[in-house]
Amino acid sequence: MTSYNTYFDNAVTASRKMAGLSEQLVSKVLNEVAAAAIEHTEHIVRENQKDLALMAEDDPKYDRLKLTAERIENIANDMIAVAELQLSLGRVLEERVLENGLHLKKVSVPLGVVGVIYEARPNVTFDVFALCFKTGNVAVLKGGSDADHSNRCIIEIVQQVLEKNNLDKNIATLLPAQREATHALLNATGKVDVLIPRGSQSLIDYVRDNSKVPVIETGAGIVHTYIAPSANIDKARDIIFNAKTRRVSVCNALDCLIIHSSHLLNIAGIVATLAEKKVTLYADNPAYNELKDHYPANLLQQAEAQHYGTEFLDYKMAIKTVASIDDALDHIALHSSKHSEAIITEDQDEADRFTNQVDAAAVYVNASTAFTDGAQFGLGAEIGISTQKLHARGPMGLNELTSYKWVIKGSGQIRER
Repeated sequence: MTSYNTYFDNAVTASRKMAGLSEQLVSKVLNEVAAAAIEHTEHIVRENQKDLALMAEDDPKYDRLKLTAERIENIANDMIAVAELQLSLGRVLEERVLENGLHLKKVSVPLGVVGVIYEARPNVTFDVFALCFKTGNVAVLKGGSDADHSNRCIIEIVQQVLEKNNLDKNIATLLPAQREATHALLNATGKVDVLIPRGSQSLIDYVRDNSKVPVIETGAGIVHTYIAPSANIDKARDIIFNAKTRRVSVCNALDCLIIHSSHLLNIAGIVATLAEKKVTLYADNPAYNELKDHYPANLLQQAEAQHYGTEFLDYKMAIKTVASIDDALDHIALHSSKHSEAIITEDQDEADRFTNQVDAAAVYVNASTAFTDGAQFGLGAEIGISTQKLHARGPMGLNELTSYKWVIKGSGQIRER
């Protein structure tokens, strides 16, 4: 435990030094890390291949683990975008003068030392550093053993740029991949200010249930899309295809299609393109009966209870038939992880009711849930999608990585009562 305390003590020391960094230097470092990522693409990919070699290609985490030249370029572009965003620190959130002459300002400040526990997602190493550095936070990272070669390569690149700019390399720290490091991080009270888990529901549950450090949950995505009676079928087909197949391993991918019974005659046309991607459908009885002669038999199964409320992270999707929007809302309320939910409708009243009553971080009308992403929301990058309601909800960008403090200026006032 002593060795881990050294990591945390170094992070606290680095955090105090962050307060004096200029916006110009922060942007310079982020741009240099982005350039270094591009420059060392071949090295990163080679190290990533070592991790990929230890994982089965049909593992749902394989796609998340994989880094390519194109993905590294996208990561670099996200860092450049973060560098160009307006600094969220020092913003005056509220200001007023009291009757006694005291001048009050509520000012945004860093969270401090941010711990992040994540699985096979090496892009998170870059993303967390960029967002934390931009917001004056120190990042303490605990990646999984399945991405350790990739993560160590990336953190080495980041720390080289920090030291080149005469900055403390402990601004970004990667803990050892061993489970003991997770235990130490969960118990780093007084040193780590907040802990953010990114990964499977089991990881998130474990961190929430065992951490002594305050936790912001970036939950798993159990995502639904409801096709309402007034839905445009062409829109429905395109949205469902994109939400399900664009990238199945991400948390905003569609898991359950909810269809109004009036569209059962259209369901074969709506899901036809999914067969091209070999998507397995778990359909309830009404949908199964309509699809059994129109969808490949080897890709069509009858739904069972466990198929609802499942984050597939794979080319799989459940189908639920409902008789009303009330039934759709009830199904979502029962099975949702409060990440992203969508309705396809041409009825404004129905759209309004859906957006008002669905409890989720992102609620869509006539659009793919694939847009739940910090970069897509104009936040540059994200540290995760928060599914809770305290402090932050939805994509966590710069503003969500800040807290605030009150600054009070007086001229000798004393409180008499």
